[in-house]
Amino acid sequence: MAHDWLTPQWPAPARVKSCVTTCTGGVSAGPFTSLNLGDHVGDDPVAVAKNRQRLVSLLGCKPAWLRQVHGTQVVEALTELDVEADASWSATPGVACAIMTADCLPALFCDRAGTRVAAAHAGWRGLAAGVLEATLDALALPADQVLVWLGPAIGAQAFEVGAEVREAFIAQHPQAAEAFRPSHNAGKFMADIYQLARIRLATRGVTAVYGGDFCTYNDPRFYSYRRSAQTGRFASLIWLGD
Repeated sequence: MAHDWLTPQWPAPARVKSCVTTCTGGVSAGPFTSLNLGDHVGDDPVAVAKNRQRLVSLLGCKPAWLRQVHGTQVVEALTELDVEADASWSATPGVACAIMTADCLPALFCDRAGTRVAAAHAGWRGLAAGVLEATLDALALPADQVLVWLGPAIGAQAFEVGAEVREAFIAQHPQAAEAFRPSHNAGKFMADIYQLARIRLATRGVTAVYGGDFCTYNDPRFYSYRRSAQTGRFASLIWLGD
């Protein structure tokens, strides 16, 4: 893999390809150094276009970029896509489901047969609203045939939220209380977004869940909005090989 990009470690079929970019390998400058792939964060559009082209050249796939809005809309990944959505799925070889993040949770999906893939953008709002469940619905696969990999997101030691966030999750799944612990700041809680995702997937019967051992806030390989409000976006991609 190019640069220090990540190749997810999970028992996906050989036909399923995946990659997570980092900050390195691009041409962006300033707070976006260097491989910013987000075209909505104030970076030079020319630099972003060059970064995206480098990605295509190195991976050999065609990313279907979304305009992410912290919602639950799921669409089929098409390279000419220009829609507001927070997840996509594909059964077409060479077309990559692509999610951009900088602390939010990227979740990659595939089936054990290697016929379908999907990617979802799950910040706490999208997670609480059901974006992972919506992605499973779009895949339309038996739960025991689905594999999920949780990519780099903000870790539990860095993700402080208000009581309203905790209450939003517990109202839906009482066991979500296990994913929160009191912060040293009164009325605040430290949230484990990975555990919250696993709880929600398990309620849908999906237990083959991997990854979830990163922290974008504390790992300089990744952009982090909480670490620096003006920053770039890295991408998590999944696609089918020929």
